[in-house]
Amino acid sequence: MTVAFFTSSRRRAAVALGAVSAGLLVLSACDKPTPLATVTVGTNSVHSEAACYNDGDAIKESQIQQCLNKKAEKTITVSMDDKVRFGVDPEIADNGWTIFLGGQQAEPEPYKKTYRTIPASAFFSSQTGETTDKTQVTIVETDGKKLTGIWHFELKKDS
Repeated sequence: MTVAFFTSSRRRAAVALGAVSAGLLVLSACDKPTPLATVTVGTNSVHSEAACYNDGDAIKESQIQQCLNKKAEKTITVSMDDKVRFGVDPEIADNGWTIFLGGQQAEPEPYKKTYRTIPASAFFSSQTGETTDKTQVTIVETDGKKLTGIWHFELKKDS
């Protein structure tokens, strides 16, 4: 009976090669994460990956309304006198982004910076003048012509 003995340096090389191969296999199975958007109120923050994202390409027209109507998975509580801070990854800012309220565009032009602050009171009055206890805020990556990413957050008024 013969037994193959490897020298310790060959054994280490074989183990290293196996580890590298396994690592590459694991990485090839991973999806690239979408850029993040963050909402901060005081010392509390929530961040989210996109609800709809097509690797920086335009989202299909047939999917846009469905994406805009998705329910927010991340919620943050705000007082009426708080400031709501929005932050986006630089690649979102490079393309431009805007805020939608309840699925409707709230701003005419895309914003090109990574960070902005808006008073919380701006989010809790309806078009009829009634106040609401919660509102869905959607960050939409857009160059003004095509939508390329959608992130949802719910702002809940502190009672």
